[in-house]
Amino acid sequence: MEKEPDIQCLRCGSCCHADMMAYASPEDIRRWETEGRTDILAHVREYETVWAGDRIVTARGIHLTSCVFLNSDGKNLFCEIYQTRPMVCREYRPGSSELCPQFKN
Repeated sequence: MEKEPDIQCLRCGSCCHADMMAYASPEDIRRWETEGRTDILAHVREYETVWAGDRIVTARGIHLTSCVFLNSDGKNLFCEIYQTRPMVCREYRPGSSELCPQFKN
C-alpha cells in the first residue's frame, strides 16, 4: 500500500479558528516557562478560553474568532508563535479534520 502524499497547507487559517491553545499540554507550559513566553502563558492561564456552544469566549467574556496568535501579512495568514506552537498544532496535518477545506471523508 502506497503512502498518500502530505497535503500542503493553504495558509488559510481555518484550523486556527478553533482555540488550539486550550489544548496546550503540560510540556508546552513548561517549555514556555523556560522560554520566558509570558505572552503565551498569559493567554493560556489568564484568559482561559472555552467553547460556548456557538463561539469561543474567554473567561472574561471576550468573544474570539480565532487563535490570538493567528496573524496576516495581507496575503497569507501565519502563526506568530510558530517556532514554539503547542504540540496539538505541531501534530495537526492539513486535511486531517473538518476544520480544513482540504478534508476528505
